[in-house]
Amino acid sequence: MSTETASPVVRAFFDRPTGSLQYVFHDPATLRAAIVDPVWNYFPEAGAVATTSADELLDYISDQGLTVDWVLDTHPHADHFSAGPYLRDKLGVAHGIGAKVTDVQKLWQEMYHLPDLPTDGRQWDRLFAEGDDFMVGTIPVRVMFSPGHTLASITYVAGDAAFVHDTLMMPPSGTSRADFPGGSAEDLWNSIRAILDLPAQTRLYIGHDYPADGIAPRYMATVAEHRLLNIHVKDGISKAEFMATRRARDETLKLPARMLEALQVNIRGGRLPDPEADGNSYLKKPIGRFDPR
Repeated sequence: MSTETASPVVRAFFDRPTGSLQYVFHDPATLRAAIVDPVWNYFPEAGAVATTSADELLDYISDQGLTVDWVLDTHPHADHFSAGPYLRDKLGVAHGIGAKVTDVQKLWQEMYHLPDLPTDGRQWDRLFAEGDDFMVGTIPVRVMFSPGHTLASITYVAGDAAFVHDTLMMPPSGTSRADFPGGSAEDLWNSIRAILDLPAQTRLYIGHDYPADGIAPRYMATVAEHRLLNIHVKDGISKAEFMATRRARDETLKLPARMLEALQVNIRGGRLPDPEADGNSYLKKPIGRFDPR
């Protein structure tokens, strides 16, 4: 499939409490669309959830007259709940993620002691492997396996745009952490180099930004800009330099505030645990498994 002239329209949506970026991209010729990394809002202090962010996407889709073909997650997120199942049901479309999510399920099934959790990926409609492709209207979409941040991370290359999730940050900030269970700085380096081998003008859409209050997030830079300006992986930086920098940085980072709740939901495809006898769902946390830093 040629990607030389295919150029989707991309709209970013920002969830400030988690610094998460969600995307709707569409084919201007057919108005067919896909959603990438939607957020299901979670309020840990109250144990409450809301669909505010996901409904904002639905309002935009309706206002633009778009027809959605896919809800896509790039990986099981550690900082927010996925709104994939909610949007899947609202729109009547398939929900997809990378095939290696089954390895993440197995890892965290043990961490949470969830012996009855299915770990074959059945919670999603489609598990994508390296090189899989599909169409959104006339926009060809290709899947790249991009591990390092997680075992299961993938990149969606949609025409001249690529949704690179938590691999790259904006060039002044560098790259994303690789110290979660199953993460690897070496794998992250290899994934990023493959992304930076895409055509120079490919637009790379990242998963997070953390601007000060009142400042809009930044979320897109081209391959050429990353090669020139990215402080962790610009041309001339070696693999050894990157790995040393990434590991040193990761040693200073606390776990994301919502991580132990988010992964418990996201290994279920973005669903809460089944209600117990009183009709309520409950989340649990492994105690003593992580360094408090």
